[in-house]
Amino acid sequence: MRTSSFLFFVFLVITRTVSAQTVGQVTDPVEYVNVLMGTDSKPSLSNGNTYPAIALPWGMNFWMPQTGRMGDGWAYTYAANKIRGFKQTHQPSPWMNDYGQFAIMPVTGKIRFDENERASWFSHKAEIAKPYYYKVYLADHNVTTEIAPTERAARFRFTFPQTDSASVVIDALDKGSFVKIIPGENKIIGYTTKNSGGVPDNFKNYFVLIFDKPFTVRQVFNGKKTENQALEVQADHAGAVVGFKTRKGEVVNVRVASSFISPEQAELNLTEIGSDSFETVVQKAKAAWNQELGRIKIEGGTVDQTRTFYSCLYRSLLFPRKFYEIDAAKKVVHYSPYNGKVLPGYLFTDTGFWDTFRSLFPFLNLMYPSLNAQMQEGLVNAYNEGGWLPEWASPGLRNTMIGSNSASIVADAYLKGLRGYDINTLYEAVLKNSENEGPMDAVGRRGVKEYNKLGYVPYDVKINENAARTLEYAYADFTIYQLAKALKRPQAEIDRFAQRSQNYRNLFDPATGLMRGKNQDGTFQKPFNPFKWGDAFTEGNSWHYTWSVFHDVQGLIGLMGGPKNFVAKLDSVFTLPPVFDESYYGSVIHEIREMQIADMGNYAHGNQPIQHMIYLYNYAGAPWKTQYWIRETMNRLYLPTPDGYCGDEDNGQTSAWYVFSALGFYPVCPGTDQYVLGAPLFKKATITLENGKKLVINAPTNSEKNRYVDAVRVNGKPHAANWLSHRALLQGGTVEFTMRPTPNQQRGTQPSAFPYSFSNEKR
Repeated sequence: MRTSSFLFFVFLVITRTVSAQTVGQVTDPVEYVNVLMGTDSKPSLSNGNTYPAIALPWGMNFWMPQTGRMGDGWAYTYAANKIRGFKQTHQPSPWMNDYGQFAIMPVTGKIRFDENERASWFSHKAEIAKPYYYKVYLADHNVTTEIAPTERAARFRFTFPQTDSASVVIDALDKGSFVKIIPGENKIIGYTTKNSGGVPDNFKNYFVLIFDKPFTVRQVFNGKKTENQALEVQADHAGAVVGFKTRKGEVVNVRVASSFISPEQAELNLTEIGSDSFETVVQKAKAAWNQELGRIKIEGGTVDQTRTFYSCLYRSLLFPRKFYEIDAAKKVVHYSPYNGKVLPGYLFTDTGFWDTFRSLFPFLNLMYPSLNAQMQEGLVNAYNEGGWLPEWASPGLRNTMIGSNSASIVADAYLKGLRGYDINTLYEAVLKNSENEGPMDAVGRRGVKEYNKLGYVPYDVKINENAARTLEYAYADFTIYQLAKALKRPQAEIDRFAQRSQNYRNLFDPATGLMRGKNQDGTFQKPFNPFKWGDAFTEGNSWHYTWSVFHDVQGLIGLMGGPKNFVAKLDSVFTLPPVFDESYYGSVIHEIREMQIADMGNYAHGNQPIQHMIYLYNYAGAPWKTQYWIRETMNRLYLPTPDGYCGDEDNGQTSAWYVFSALGFYPVCPGTDQYVLGAPLFKKATITLENGKKLVINAPTNSEKNRYVDAVRVNGKPHAANWLSHRALLQGGTVEFTMRPTPNQQRGTQPSAFPYSFSNEKR
């Protein structure tokens, strides 16, 4: 017993030492990615609500092992123990669910089409999950499945046992589908229409599969019923099974591609693979990931910190996905989910601007400006085809979330220097939003007439989440103001949006020092519980939304009675107990539960509205508190594990927060040129910008103990400000942080060091 105890002690020491070892320069970053980070989730508690996306960066099609039932948004959960198929997916989140999906599944023994009957036990011990490669052993069928992706196609490799009853199921799913077996070409074609909304009536995802082995068995299915002697079927739920005899260890290869345009385009998309072997597709996919992930090379973190960083960076490079294809003439074309036509030009989808305006799109503007310029062109096309900017696209307009945050997306890109697209049409689109409600609540501005007349959306006019709408509209108006100046619009127009950007003031309640819903007659809502989630706010409470004045923090500080009161109010978020009132929802929604269990008071990092809040200490002369809480949040709420997030990851937003914060700065206010300083996590980060210049962030004395910033130097010169300029960062160079174990309460405490606020602007 004593020997066993000693050995166990030694094992613990070794394990902790390995996890705490620092990593030198990373040369193969994709190998640090854990695509299963965030997959240990369920509707009642999100640890990310992610799935393993086997894909290329921003690929049109992702692939995933499917553990959930057909139509279940939680299509892969880490706690599951059976796989029902391998699904081509376009799902941005389980709450939005999927569209254009179909599944493939190898089977041995009797022919089984039904998803429950064909399901197989599997173990994570016999699973390899990489962004560029997936492999798993299916125990019930004694088959190993491997997947390697391209942007619009993939190669599958099935290793079968010796059997005369090996088969592959192609499930086009329900809600209207078609399959056709073409034995002479070892081919299956078809389409699926299954979706969760946001598509026209003619929506189809056309697919093609080509096998390298002739079929000895071929059957098509209409639901659970076999269509005898038929080689094709069109039904509510169509599918096919093809079979063959195999030797022990025999590999059956399948090339698969799809298109939203036509069957012919699906075959054309298959040329992304061409004659490449499975291994070649794997290596090309790995190289594509390393090229993008390698744009940021970090050094000096622990193994877990390095894994978390690259796993978050991987998630930041998935959405919005490409929704365009390359036709036979090598032209960029897309099927429009807005009007059902095939049209020229770029289109991207599967992102919600309510989430991603905060840091994901600013990250693209810094690291991938040419790509985001294509995305802006895609927004022009979306507006021209649908008449509105999509606030949540999947693939077309979806009626969820609030605000007109497309204004931030458009303005920040242009103000950060992106060009080559029709900015005047985009400006027309954001102007339209500022004066009109849309065809659904989430498009345009609900309550816009009241907002423009009163300066706020009233609490008592049956418009839900009215205070949140007011705050988000006011910030959007600030970004329009900024864009209007850059475009040299008429002064009266510029002044109108400058004035509207101050509408946040109308909801500030001096009695509580918090934002509060207001009635039409100018009185505040009663009763008022600042811990009540929803109601006047969106997936949060007043303690979370009070800070949603990204563009005028000094104005908010003034309303609160000065910097001392402001800092005390910020501190309160962390010192308050995690109490809540869920009565608006009728039950405890998962976002509430994630705040409650995080042990960080009323700070709800698992949802977006408050994620920038920690950086606001920089505006009130207490930057060391930002530095402390940034490190605490990264240490406590992010891990490179299946339960590694503290709420919904949300299409790269929560991941991009970590990436920015680990580098040492964050875009608190998109639509300005500034990043607000935090404190870097790593000893060194080398960023290769798109223009070829290198930005090096050095913090050689950084450690778990040395989390506070003593001094900052930019290109060797002392830097007193609490912010960095986007324009300056694009020139490359070196930002050096001197770190220390105790706060430096002199640096960054003077108003001259504070970041931009509208109230301080000289107009």
